[in-house]
Amino acid sequence: MSDFDREKTLHLPARERLGLEEVPLRALLRVNLGALSHPGKVRERNEDHHLALRIQRTLETIATNLPAEDLPPRVDQQGYVLLVADGIGGRSGGEHASRRAIGALVELAARIPDWILRLDDAHASELMQRAGDYFAQVDAILEAEAAADPALSGMGTTMTAVYLLDRDLILAHVGDSRAYRFRDGALLRLTQDQTMAQALADAGVITADEVKSHRQRHVLTDALGAASGSPRVQLARHDLRAGDRVLVASDGLTEMLADPAIAAILSAQSDPSAACGALVAAALDAGGGDNVTVLVADCRLAPAP
Repeated sequence: MSDFDREKTLHLPARERLGLEEVPLRALLRVNLGALSHPGKVRERNEDHHLALRIQRTLETIATNLPAEDLPPRVDQQGYVLLVADGIGGRSGGEHASRRAIGALVELAARIPDWILRLDDAHASELMQRAGDYFAQVDAILEAEAAADPALSGMGTTMTAVYLLDRDLILAHVGDSRAYRFRDGALLRLTQDQTMAQALADAGVITADEVKSHRQRHVLTDALGAASGSPRVQLARHDLRAGDRVLVASDGLTEMLADPAIAAILSAQSDPSAACGALVAAALDAGGGDNVTVLVADCRLAPAP
């Protein structure tokens, strides 16, 4: 052990002795959230469901006689999950499907012992893989319940999930609910509608402008629980900046309002709850032909310590 400098090693901080990178442990992201759901003017039932979660872990030293340099600073990390599901299947089926899909997803995620609360490229890939697996399991759960109960036959749901963590947005999506990022006055759609009309546009059969009025714009090509085989889950990673606003909404909003109108409301309303109210009110004023659900998350980023 002649090449081992014991005296020097004993005085190194713990993370240096273990070869750990010097990275901030305190969460950078804080979110101010608004959410609102309305049955609309036509539907008797609200088959939309939504959920916003804050996931956190904290480590704080209560008592010790170790030197301060041997311990990390207080760990206080937070991530945020935004979920919107829009049920299909009529009667009680669609309402059950969207509610059950969100509940099952959260139950599956809660069983995982190692929640990912710090992202690098490897962890982001793992997180997206997990999200795809969760969606496939939710799909199987809904199919099994529909097979066991004739009253639920044909039920299904869209589901759009957004995970906000530090400077990253992780997306998992099936169906035609949508997620957007609003930055510096510009609205960017992060999801691709999984509908027959959009598939025709992707194949060059119709133009992009024809999608919004096409008779098959409501026919889903993928949904959870409603089709044989596993759904195609759109997975993506996007960056977050201070001041970004994230919108997750059912198609009851986007069917009634075009993207420029949505952007104008997000620009005019600085409070996320007020923005949700204005978006829903505008959708109702435009006809309110479907259930409408919106979540608006304002992102604040603190400097790393």
